[in-house]
Amino acid sequence: MVTSKTIANGIVRAVAILAGLYVLLLFIFSVKTVLLYLFIALLVSMIASPVVQFLKRKLHFPHILAVVTTLVFFILLMAGFIMLFVPLIISQSENLSLLDTDKLEQDVMSVVGEINNYFGIDTKKIISDADLTSKINFNFIPNLLNSILSILSNFGIGFASVLFITFFFLKDRKIVSVNVKKILPDAHQGKILISLNKINYLLSRYFIGLIIQITVLFAMYLTVLLIFGVENAFIIAFITALLNIIPYIGPLVATALVIILTLLGHLGPEAQNDMFSTTLYVFIGYCIAQIIDNNVSTPLIYSSSVNSHPLEIFIVILASGFVFGIMGMIVAVPLYTSIKVVAKEFWPKNPIVKVLTKDI
Repeated sequence: MVTSKTIANGIVRAVAILAGLYVLLLFIFSVKTVLLYLFIALLVSMIASPVVQFLKRKLHFPHILAVVTTLVFFILLMAGFIMLFVPLIISQSENLSLLDTDKLEQDVMSVVGEINNYFGIDTKKIISDADLTSKINFNFIPNLLNSILSILSNFGIGFASVLFITFFFLKDRKIVSVNVKKILPDAHQGKILISLNKINYLLSRYFIGLIIQITVLFAMYLTVLLIFGVENAFIIAFITALLNIIPYIGPLVATALVIILTLLGHLGPEAQNDMFSTTLYVFIGYCIAQIIDNNVSTPLIYSSSVNSHPLEIFIVILASGFVFGIMGMIVAVPLYTSIKVVAKEFWPKNPIVKVLTKDI
C-alpha cells in the first residue's frame, strides 16, 4: 500500500531531479561558448589528423613538428581567406568615392515612376505621404562595411581559442585516448569505441559532401557573376559560396551580400546607368543557383551523409541557432549526428531512438 510518506518522498525526489537538471542546463548555457570552442576544436582535430599522419608516415616528421606544420597550414588557409577581403574592400572603397548620390536618387525615383506607370499605382503619392525620400540614406553602405570588419575582428578571439585547444588535441591524441579508455567502464567501453568510429565515418562523409556542395555553388555563382561582368567575380563567388556552411541563413546572407557588392561595382558615372538591371539579373542568377542547391545538393548531403531527414535537420538547426547563435547552427548537424550514434549504441530499444536512428 502506498503511503503518504512514500508519495512525499517521490515528489521530493522528482523536484530534486528537476532542480538538478535546471542547474545543469543553466551551467551549460553559461559556458556555451567554451563548449562550442571545444566541439569545433574536436572537429578540426579530426579533419587535421589525416594530415598529421601523412606528414609522420610519408615525410617522417616528428610528431610535434607534424602537428605544428598542420596547424600552420590551416592558419595560412584562414589567412588566405581573410586576405580575399582586402582587394575587395579596397576596390569597393574606390567605388564609393565615385558615388553620385543625386544621380542614384534620381534612378530610384525613375524606377518608382516606371512601377507607377506599369501597375497604375500612385507610388509617388504614397512615398510623399510617408516622407520616405527624406528617410532614405544612401550613405548606409560604409556603415555596413564597418560592421563586417567588426565581426571579422571578433572572430579572431574564437579562432585563437579553437587553435590553442586543437593543438593539444592533436599533440596529446594518444595520451587522451589512453586516459579515456581508462576512465571508461569496461561494460560500455566497446559501445563507446564503436560510437566514435561511426561518428568519425559519418562526419567524414558529411564534410566531404559539404566541400562538394560549396564547390558546385562556387562554380554556379562564378558563372553568373562573369556573365554580367561583376567586378572581383572570383572573390565574391568564393565568399558567397563559403557562406553556405551556415545552414539556411548563409544563402540569404550571400544573396544580400552579392546585391550590395554588385551595386557598389556600378557606382562609376558610366556604369551607374546599368546598376539596377545588372543587380536584378545577378539576383535572379543567385536564386536559380540556390534553388538547384536546395533541391539537389542539400538533400543528398543530409540524407546520404548523415542519414537524417531534411525536416529533422531543419528543426535541430533552428533550435541550435536559438540557443547558441550562428556557431550553433554551423555545428548543429555534426553534434546531432554524434548524439544519434551514441543513443543508438546505448539505448537501441527506445522507441524514439529507433525512429530517429533507423537509417544509421
